[in-house]
Amino acid sequence: MKKLLVLVAILSAAVMGAKAQNYVVINSETILKALPEYNAAVLEIDTKAKEYQATIDKATETLSSQYETYMAQRNSFSQSEQQAKEQTIINNENKITEYQEKIFGENGTISTMRKDKLEPIQTRVFDEISKYAKANNITLVLDIATNPIVVYYDPKVDVSQKIIDILNKK
Repeated sequence: MKKLLVLVAILSAAVMGAKAQNYVVINSETILKALPEYNAAVLEIDTKAKEYQATIDKATETLSSQYETYMAQRNSFSQSEQQAKEQTIINNENKITEYQEKIFGENGTISTMRKDKLEPIQTRVFDEISKYAKANNITLVLDIATNPIVVYYDPKVDVSQKIIDILNKK
């Protein structure tokens, strides 16, 4: 949808050729990575995600070992013991899956951390880009980080460094 809107905006600008359009290019990825607070937030989230993943990996190893032990001893158990042990393994597997969803799922801990820590920084950056565009009478801002249909642009219209400089002054 975003691609289509950008394409429509570009085509509209071309059709209205009589009136010169003032546009710039930015690379939001470059801008964000130039901000120490963004990098610190990403590092914090990644570190936490690795800790959670290590917990999941350890639980998975334990479950695998539990399953292998059960399979090796299965014939020595009665039918009811087999069912009880199988149910325990299934319950443990479900607990791991639930924990994984709680941490890495759509509304999980990591997703919430990303939203809480990164969105305010991204909002500040995009607000600054909007202010810059309005102050400089710019009618179109293309983000080359998220727009793979930009085939060519003149680096002279890339104002990413200007935005970084503005953000770093604040």
